[in-house]
Amino acid sequence: MAVQGSLLAQTRPSNTTAAAAFTATLKTEIASIYVANTTGSDAAFSIYHDDDGSTFDESNALYFGVSVAANTTARVDAGKDGEGIAIKASGSLGVKTGTASALTFSIYGITESVT
Repeated sequence: MAVQGSLLAQTRPSNTTAAAAFTATLKTEIASIYVANTTGSDAAFSIYHDDDGSTFDESNALYFGVSVAANTTARVDAGKDGEGIAIKASGSLGVKTGTASALTFSIYGITESVT
């Protein structure tokens, strides 16, 4: 059974510059990311992971220039526990869209427990 987790972040970039979508305060496993294209045209997205800061470019791209068809949703899914994107505290997940205001990113995951 796939991990679901809680909504950690949601963003709809208004420009085409890569930017932080989620910065972890605790160790976090990203279980799934939904990318909804709410426009009538195809739009491309990129997702980045930088555990040492917030530089988002080809050197830390997880998905790069992936096209999402008009009025559809793409899903990046971990599959099951322990297979998600592990982000350490202060690490960041960045997103970029090729078309301003076309894509909404919803990021779901699980954070470590504070005892």
